[in-house]
Amino acid sequence: MGAVVADDGPSGVKAPDGGWGWAVLFGCFIITGFSYAFPKAVSVFFKELIREFGIGYSDTAWISSILLAMLYGTGPLCSVCVNRFGCRPVMLVGGLFASMGMVIASFCTSIVQIYLTAGVITGLGLALNFQPSLIMLNRYFDKRRPLANGLSAAGSPVFLCALSPLGQILQHEYGWRGGFLILGGMLLNCCVCGALMRPLEPPKKAEATKEPAEKKVKKKLLDFSVFKDGGFVIYTLAASIMVLGLFVPPVFVVSYAKDLGYQDTKAAFLLTILGFIDIFARPICGMVAGLKWVRPRCVYLFSFAMIFNGFTDLMGSMSVDYSGLVVFCIFFGISYGMVGALQFEVLMAIVGTQKFSSAIGLVLLAEAMAVLIGPPSAGKLLDATGRYMFVFIIAGIEVTTSALVLALGNFFCIKKKSEEPHTKEEAAEREELNKSENKTPEDAKVDSIEVEQFLKDEPEKNGEVVTNPETCV
Repeated sequence: MGAVVADDGPSGVKAPDGGWGWAVLFGCFIITGFSYAFPKAVSVFFKELIREFGIGYSDTAWISSILLAMLYGTGPLCSVCVNRFGCRPVMLVGGLFASMGMVIASFCTSIVQIYLTAGVITGLGLALNFQPSLIMLNRYFDKRRPLANGLSAAGSPVFLCALSPLGQILQHEYGWRGGFLILGGMLLNCCVCGALMRPLEPPKKAEATKEPAEKKVKKKLLDFSVFKDGGFVIYTLAASIMVLGLFVPPVFVVSYAKDLGYQDTKAAFLLTILGFIDIFARPICGMVAGLKWVRPRCVYLFSFAMIFNGFTDLMGSMSVDYSGLVVFCIFFGISYGMVGALQFEVLMAIVGTQKFSSAIGLVLLAEAMAVLIGPPSAGKLLDATGRYMFVFIIAGIEVTTSALVLALGNFFCIKKKSEEPHTKEEAAEREELNKSENKTPEDAKVDSIEVEQFLKDEPEKNGEVVTNPETCV
């Protein structure tokens, strides 16, 4: 397809850090919101599904689990598709899949059919949108990339605060079938976001030399050479440990409040507090990460965010009343937002633009395994002990351990790197840009004098020379 080359980080193209990039950021904001909030928002229909099919709550909970598993576990598949066809076509197809899954689910007659439609098909569609949107954001922003990542990550809490009440209204007015049908129509907006992902166009000079370069270098559909990068291996290990405990507190905090004897509405309000704080924490953290003296040390800021999150979990385990849980949700919202704003920014900084499409797919696959293990194991611990304190303590220890793995691994195992390109292609690209940008009139004059002298000294070795401003004084 024509988008394959144009969408693959063309040589000689600098990230515009604005312009159409703001439209790309807007699309990424919406995609991130749908991807992370939708699996949680669907839970408002669970009671209706239990009544309709005569099943248990654990059976309906598999819908959200399958959605998350597809979002994370299909990472390598998304990387292959992006490297083969480009971001825009993959996102357009993903939007159709996401919408089609929910629309078909509205006509299902069994819970297994809903697993396959609302779970597998919609989950695959969201995955095919989420990963390419991050790749395009990485290509459109460089200097302002931390801020762009923070703003796009804010889509998750914003959409969670909007989709959950909307789901309750749809269920009340139209039932779960009508609600699924309307949500399926809303997911068609993913196609609109995909259309915004316009590929960066290479300069004319790069286009002229593109064909010979393509013949020499064959594009890898999934680049496993990222595992040769020690920084990537440490990041993947740390992220996998982090995910084991990161999502546990939001899942159990409402049940914790109910167990303390508080009303359902008051307990559910804790998530509203958490989400509201999260909305502001992500862009603010992105702004801080973009500061000149912070950005080179962004990996340590990410480690601090994880330590902050883990320490918040440990303190939350001591909560004995509603006010304590409110304080916990405030600080958890801040730390959770910092982690959300920095996790992909740090990965982009580690692997670079050329390998990011493969790296994010492999990282999401590793995290998928941890996502499936984390909350269920915490549930088993709760069943065995009957105390939420141990659940929060284990989650805090896991997140804190991941922070130590990342910080200490980066400090002791990774050699200090100068700001060198990650690949030969990036090196050539940067060299070409530096030549074109830093060339002074004196340099141009020297070059033209050398060319003229060469032509005078050896006229018999040269044919006709086309007059060119760069070769004339």
